[in-house]
Parts: sequence; structure tokens; C-alpha cells
Amino acid sequence: YQPPPLSEKTLPDAFVVQISALYKVPVIYSIVSGNEKGYFIIDSYTGVIRTKKNLNLEDFPVIFNVQATDSSNPSIFSQVSVKVEVIDENDFPPVFPSSLLEESLEENLPPTQIVQLKAQDNDTGRNGFLTYGILSGDKLKFRIDEATGILYSTTSFDYEEEPRDYQVVIYAEDDGIPEKKRGYCTVVIKIVD
Repeated sequence: YQPPPLSEKTLPDAFVVQISALYKVPVIYSIVSGNEKGYFIIDSYTGVIRTKKNLNLEDFPVIFNVQATDSSNPSIFSQVSVKVEVIDENDFPPVFPSSLLEESLEENLPPTQIVQLKAQDNDTGRNGFLTYGILSGDKLKFRIDEATGILYSTTSFDYEEEPRDYQVVIYAEDDGIPEKKRGYCTVVIKIVD
């Protein structure tokens, strides 16, 4: 048996799976091994397995054995294994060390790297995997590498002719389950003579 994965936030007494043995007389169900930490409990008549306590992500996956025993003859039984996996919830949004950065950019430079932005996410796995993007700002004059977080200019600037500062709002987005979370940082780019 491999029931759908449980959330790390699953509460005690949650349904996990129902074990069902086909037999001519009623059977008694029991967990015989693999449940040393006591996460699961089984109804000896229905075969319904439920959580017994809060789940600790680090202990999973757990594989335990369930036995169905002939109610009139304990020497007749059958065993099956149950594998329960727990998925890490997306607990944390990405966070930039600073929500506002100021960077200088000399005029007349060819397209160039301005700054590398780096957010932190305290989740693991895909919940902590970050991509970067530009939420607002002049997307014709700036671009960001979605994997590295490096912000680039895409053109050269003229101190005398154009605005002397630009605001670009950057986001970092995780690949979280069940929903993605974002963190934001505003970069003010000052064009210098």
C-alpha cells in the first residue's frame, strides 16, 4: 500500500489508508513492525489506519507492516507493507537581505551587469528553489537572469538626455507546494555622469 503523501502539518487522527484483506471469516488487523515512533494506529476491525500524533518530516518515509489474522485461528495470517511519505509544506517566502538597494551606473556603458541579487528561503527542496524576475520598472532597459539573480542593463544611458534614476522592483519566487511564495526588493539605479 502506498497512500497519497501526507502534509507535514497533518493533525492527529487523520485518515491515512484502509487495509482490506479478503477472507472467509472476520480478520483482526494489527501493525506488527515499523511503527516504532508510534505515528500510526489501526482499527483492528475495519483496517482503517489513522495518524496518532503530529508528524516529523525528518522521520519519513516510514514503511510499516500490517497483519491480518484469522479471528478464530491466530496461526493463519497475512502481512502487507504500507509506505507513508510526508511532503514538506512551503512554510517560508523568499527574503532579500535588504528591501531597497541603490546602485550607480555610469553613462555611455554598453549593456552591463549592475548587481547580483540573492534571496534566502528557509524551505528545502523545490519549496526553496528560487527564480528571479522583474515585477515593475523599465523592462526594455533592464533584465534579470532568472537563475542567478543578476540584474543587467540592456542599453547604454545618457546622463544629459534621460532620467537620472530608475526604480526596478525585483521578485524572488520559490517553486513551492501547494502555492508559490514571493519576496521583493526595489533597486534604485542612479545614472552617473
